Amino acid sequence: MTDDVAVVGGGAIGFAVAWRCAQRGMRVAVYDPAPGSGASSVAAGMLASVSEAYFGEPELTALMVASAGLWPAFAKELAAFGDVGYRTDGTLVAALTADDAAAAARLWRYQASLGLPAEELSAEQMREAEPVLHPRVRRGARLGDHQADSRRLVAALRTAAEAAGVRVVAQRVDSLSEVDASVTVVAAGTASAGLTGLPVRPVKGELLRLRAPEGEPGFRHVIRGYADGRRVYVVPRTDGEVVVGATEQERTDVVPTAGGVLDLLRAATDLVPELSEYALAEVGVGHRPGTPDNAPIVGTWRDGVVVATGHYRHGILLTPVTADAVAELIATGEVPRVVAPFSPSRFTEEGEQV
Repeated sequence: MTDDVAVVGGGAIGFAVAWRCAQRGMRVAVYDPAPGSGASSVAAGMLASVSEAYFGEPELTALMVASAGLWPAFAKELAAFGDVGYRTDGTLVAALTADDAAAAARLWRYQASLGLPAEELSAEQMREAEPVLHPRVRRGARLGDHQADSRRLVAALRTAAEAAGVRVVAQRVDSLSEVDASVTVVAAGTASAGLTGLPVRPVKGELLRLRAPEGEPGFRHVIRGYADGRRVYVVPRTDGEVVVGATEQERTDVVPTAGGVLDLLRAATDLVPELSEYALAEVGVGHRPGTPDNAPIVGTWRDGVVVATGHYRHGILLTPVTADAVAELIATGEVPRVVAPFSPSRFTEEGEQV
């Protein structure tokens, strides 16, 4: 029997799209040989709509802010299918040198000028918020970013989707002609390029998972830092895990490197010295699906094919807004205005930006 919707890709985006479509009464199947094993499995899960709001990206910032606003209800709805680790403790961004602080402050002030929750803090205020911070911290900011556990999120989304009637097909799709559906949604991360010809490239990232020696980590905020020119983030989980990331290289291999681990640990312990006593539990390697403008591609690619890919560093954050938009597009032919700028129509068939 022909499905109404076939989703190619069983990560956070793919399962969320499938779930939302099934909730609208559509017959849906998700195709993936190893669901949950892609970029979602190594994502830190930062919902960084404030700290990732950069100069010259107003449309992407608006999309991230819109999706962050959906997250509280999204997490609450998913709670019936599993704990997704949604936390609202916030983010501290720390700078260790005067040069780092000057560069960071310019961005914090821009973020605040947009009306985003960004409050500059002195070194003393930073250590009041998190006593574990290194004494070298010169200044910082408190940002209204949240977090979720990406692995738990994918598990909960799969459970929710299956409860709504979605079939999961453990099959690799090498050509869209292999699936039988009225509409096919390509949410296959870096594999989307081979299926569509769209300019989605793999950006290698290495990420560490540490374990606190006793129960929960000794801090509750996500800590992002400028450490002597190096950028790093440290994400605490209530189960004792701490995620440290992430390197960024234009490479396609999946080999973890000693240099990558060294750089991450050096930068992280420069911010939070006690991390040197934590156990190194895992070194992960994944590939972010990047695009020429580092923005997602969401919309109709051709008749009967919709794409939801290229989310780069923001896949977990943009999961709810993407899923809602794709379900709306399939049901009505329209997408929300905040998603419209990210249509695949901005690229030519050759993969060059229009």
